[in-house]
Amino acid sequence: MILFLLKGLVRDRSRSLFPVLTVVAGVALTVTLYSWVKGTETDLIQASAAFSTGHVRVVPRGAAREADAPASDLALDGLSALVEELRGAHPALTWTPRIRFAGLLDLPDANGETRAQAPVTGLAIDLVAAASPERGLLNIDRALRRGRLPQQADEILVSDALFDRLGIRPGDTATLIATTRFGSLTTANLRVVGAVRFGVSAIDRGAVVADLRAIQRALDMEDAATEVLGFYADRIYRDGPARVVAAAFNERAGRAGDARATGGHVVDGDAVPVMSALRDQAGLASTLDLARLVTRTLIAVFVVVMSIVLWNAGLMASLRRYGEVGVRLAIGERKGHVYGTLVAESMMVGIVGSIAGTLLGLGISYYLQVRGLDISAFLKNASMLISDVLRAEVTPVSWVIGFVPGLLATFLGTSISGIGVYRRQTAQLMKELEA
Repeated sequence: MILFLLKGLVRDRSRSLFPVLTVVAGVALTVTLYSWVKGTETDLIQASAAFSTGHVRVVPRGAAREADAPASDLALDGLSALVEELRGAHPALTWTPRIRFAGLLDLPDANGETRAQAPVTGLAIDLVAAASPERGLLNIDRALRRGRLPQQADEILVSDALFDRLGIRPGDTATLIATTRFGSLTTANLRVVGAVRFGVSAIDRGAVVADLRAIQRALDMEDAATEVLGFYADRIYRDGPARVVAAAFNERAGRAGDARATGGHVVDGDAVPVMSALRDQAGLASTLDLARLVTRTLIAVFVVVMSIVLWNAGLMASLRRYGEVGVRLAIGERKGHVYGTLVAESMMVGIVGSIAGTLLGLGISYYLQVRGLDISAFLKNASMLISDVLRAEVTPVSWVIGFVPGLLATFLGTSISGIGVYRRQTAQLMKELEA
C-alpha cells in the first residue's frame, strides 16, 4: 500500500511538488536559523569565558557585587596558596590568576613630553611563562597582528586599534598611569612589543595585555590578583558541573571564614573569596535563556506557518480530488481508510521534504560556520563580549531539528484539511457521479 501511494505521488506532481517545496523551504530555514542562533550562543559563551568569566570565577565577595568593574582595591590575597588549593580540590579545571585594571597609557616623544595618550582597560595574565595556559585560552598567537610576543615581564601587547590611534611603533616605551590597590597614584614604564586583534570589538577598542608579575609590582599586589578563573580542559562550558564546583568551594570558604571569626580574628566579609559559574555572571543567564527562547519560538512559528500553508494546499488538493474521493467511497472504501491514506501521503511528503530541506539547511549553515558574517560595523560601541564575525554552528541537533516542523506541519495540515472526507454524504455519490 505504501509503495502504491508513493508511486501515485511521484506520477502526480500536482499532489506532491508544491507541498514538498513548502516543506523544503521551511525545514531549511529552521535548520539554518537554529544553527545560527546556536553559533551565536556558543560564541558568546566562549568569548565571555576567555576574556571575563571563565567557566568558573573566584573573586572577593566585595568585587562580586561590583560586577564587571575593575576592582584592584578588592584583591585576592594569598594568591599562591589559593591557586594550589583550587588545583588540588578541582584538578579537572585549569586555574589561572588575572588582574583586570584601568588606567591611562602615555606615549612620550623624544624630549620625554607627552606625545599621545589614551584611557585603556588592562588584562594582566601569566604571559611570559612557557607553561602558561593563557596563550591558548586567549588565542594570543593567532591574534598577533604585528610585532612579537612579550619575552620579558615589562613587555606588553596593545590592541591593534590603539596601536594605530596612538602611532605606536614596536619597541616604544609607554607609561601606564593607574591607581594601586590602596588608592595611590602609580606609574610604570612598559615596552610595547606587539599589537593584537582578538576579533571582539569590546576588547579591541583599547586593551592592554601585560604580564601578571609586572602589574602586581605596579599596583602593590604582590601575591594577589583580582580574580582566578577556571576552565575545563576541552574549553566546553558545562553548567551543571560548574555549579557543583562553585557550590563546593563556597561552602568550604564559608566554613573557613567562620573558623577565623570564632578564633578571635577580624574577618573582612568583602575579602572572602566566592566562586560563581559562567551562567551566573554578567547577566549571561538571561542572555542564554533568551537565545533558547528564540530557538523554540522559531520552531513554533515555522510549524504554525507551514501547517497553515499545507492546510490550504490540502484544501486545494481536496477540491481537485473531490471526484476521486467520491469514487473510492462509492466502491466501498471506508472513510477512515481514505483519510488514513491522505495522512500517509502527507507524511511521505514530509519525510522527503524534511530530508531535502535538512541537507539544504546544513549546507547553508556549514558555509556560515566556515565563512561567517562580519558585523563589526554594528559593534563599534558594543560592550557585550561577542565576536565581530558571527558564525553558525552545525551540531548533532541541526541534523534532526528540521524534522520537527517538517513532519508535524504536514501532519497537522493534512489532518485538518482531510476532515472534509467525513463530510461527504454517501447518499449523494451516485448523483455526483452521474453529473
